[in-house]
Amino acid sequence: MVALQLRFLLVPFLTSVMGAAQYMMQDAALMNYLDRRFLSLEKRLEQCNQDILDYVEEFRDFSKMVLSRLAGLNNYKAEVKSEVENLLTRIERAQRDIDYFGSVTDSNTCIEVHEDLVKQQLLEEAEEKEKLKLMLNASCDHMLAGIKSLKIVKKTGDKNGSWMKDPGKKHTKIYLLNGSVNNVILEFANIMTFMESNHTLKARRVTLPFPWEGTGHIIYQGFLFYHKYGSLNEIIKFNIHKRNITDQMLLPGAGRIPAYKLSPSTKIDLAIDEQGLWAIHAEPETGGNIVITKINHITMAIEHTWDTSCNSKDAEAAFMACNTLYVVYNFPSGGTSRIQCVYDVLDAVNTYEIPVLHFPKRQGSHSTIHYNPKEKQLFAWGDGSQIIYKLHTKQKV
Repeated sequence: MVALQLRFLLVPFLTSVMGAAQYMMQDAALMNYLDRRFLSLEKRLEQCNQDILDYVEEFRDFSKMVLSRLAGLNNYKAEVKSEVENLLTRIERAQRDIDYFGSVTDSNTCIEVHEDLVKQQLLEEAEEKEKLKLMLNASCDHMLAGIKSLKIVKKTGDKNGSWMKDPGKKHTKIYLLNGSVNNVILEFANIMTFMESNHTLKARRVTLPFPWEGTGHIIYQGFLFYHKYGSLNEIIKFNIHKRNITDQMLLPGAGRIPAYKLSPSTKIDLAIDEQGLWAIHAEPETGGNIVITKINHITMAIEHTWDTSCNSKDAEAAFMACNTLYVVYNFPSGGTSRIQCVYDVLDAVNTYEIPVLHFPKRQGSHSTIHYNPKEKQLFAWGDGSQIIYKLHTKQKV
C-alpha cells in the first residue's frame, strides 16, 4: 500500500523534473542561437564600419587627385595664355617686318611710303621711350663707377646660395637661403645675430610649400620671389609673414638654358633695384644673349622686355641698378670677377666708354650677386662666403 502511494507521488515529481530539464535545454539552445546571431551582427557591423572607412579613404584620395588636376589645369591655362600673348607679340613684329620689306621692293611711289613708314617707326620708338621713362622714373641717374671694398661677413652653408636684406622694408632682418635646391629660409633679427657662431639656433625657420631652383631668388616688401623647382619658368610670390603663396606667373622664353654659363643651376635670376622687380635670363633664340624683363611685383604682370647685347658665356652673375644691367664675368676655373658688359634700358649710359670693373682682392667665383638699392651695396655669395661689396657711383653720362 505504501509502495503504491510512493509510486503515485514519484510519477508527478519525475514528470515535473523532466519537463523542467526540457525547458532548460530549450532555453540554452535559444540563448546559444541568440549569441550566434549577435556575433554575426557584430561581425557585419565591423565589416560595414571597415567598408565605410575604406570608402572615406578612397574619396579623400579621389578629392586630392581632382584638386591636383585642377591646379595643373590652372597652370596650363596660365601657360597657354602667356604663350598666346607672346605669339601675338611675335605676329605683330612679323607683320611690321613684312610691311617694311614690302615697301622696300615697291616702285618710287612705294619708296615714299617706305620713308613715311620709317618716320612712323621712329615716332613710335620715341613714344615708346617716353612711356618707358615715365614707367621707370628717369630721375634715377646714377651709375656704377667702381667697387670700393669688400667685407666677408661670414662663411656658412654650401658652395651655392643666396643671402639678402629686404630693401622695401624698414627692418634689419637678414635672410639666408642655402643651396641651389631647398625649401627652408632662415630669418635672423639682424646682421649681428647672423654673424654669431651658433646663428642657426637663433634663426626663424620658414618652410616653403615648393622648393626653389637655382640661387636667383629675391625678397622685396615682405615677399619672396623665386623660381619653382621642377618647373620650366614658373615664378612664385610667397608671403613670408603669413607663410602662403599669394601669386604666381610664367616667364615666356625663360628656363630652357642657364642665365649664366658659369652658374648652370640658375635658369632665372630675379633682381631688385630702385624701380622694383626684374627677371634676368637667356634664350636660345638670342644666341645665348641675356634678356631682361621688368615685372610688376604687385600684379605679377610683365611690363616690358629687352634683348641685351651681353652674352651669357663666361658669365657667373648679374644685377640691376638704376635701370642698368651689370653682367659679372669670370674664368671657368675661377679667378678675379669683373664687370665688362653694361646695358641701360633707357640708353642713358654710353656703354662703350665704360671701363672693365674688377672686384677687389678676391680670387674665386660668385653664385649670386644682388644689389640692395636702400643701402647701395652688393650682397654676394662666393664659394660659401657671404660678402658685402661697397660701391662707388657717379652721374650717368
